[in-house]
Amino acid sequence: MSDQQQKNKETIKRLYEEVCNQGRLEVLDEICQPDHVEHNAFPDQLQGREGLKQRASMVRAAFNPTFTLDHVIAEGDKVAVMWTNTGTDSVGWMGMPPSGKSVTIQGVDIHLFRDGRLAEHWDLVDVYGMLVQTGVVPAPGATTVAGK
Repeated sequence: MSDQQQKNKETIKRLYEEVCNQGRLEVLDEICQPDHVEHNAFPDQLQGREGLKQRASMVRAAFNPTFTLDHVIAEGDKVAVMWTNTGTDSVGWMGMPPSGKSVTIQGVDIHLFRDGRLAEHWDLVDVYGMLVQTGVVPAPGATTVAGK
C-alpha cells in the first residue's frame, strides 16, 4: 500500500470518528475539497463541502449515530468503507415520524480523493432494514390482520 493510500485511509477514519460520531463539522474544512460531489444526495442537500456538512448534521440529528468501520479498503485514489451504524430514531427521517427505536444499519461508501482530500462520494445504505427496525414496514414473515 502506498503512503498516500494509507493517508487516505486515515482521513476516512477521521471522517467517521470525528465528523460522523463526534459532530466536529469543522474537520471537513481540513479533509474535504470545497467542490465535493455527492452522487446520492439527500433531498435538498447542497453540493460541495457545505453539503457534506449538511448531510452529516442531518444524520446526526435524526439518529445520533455511532459508526463502526467494518472494512476500509484503499485502491488508487479511492477508499471503500463498509460500516455499521447504531443509533436511535429520535426525530424521524425523511418525513417519517420518529419511532424512538434503536436501529442498526449497514452501508457501503466509496470516497474519491483529490490532492489528499475528499472529492466525491457514492453510497449504498440498507434503508429497508432501517424501515423494518423503525416499524415503518413489517418485518419479513410478520403477519398482519386486515383492518389493524
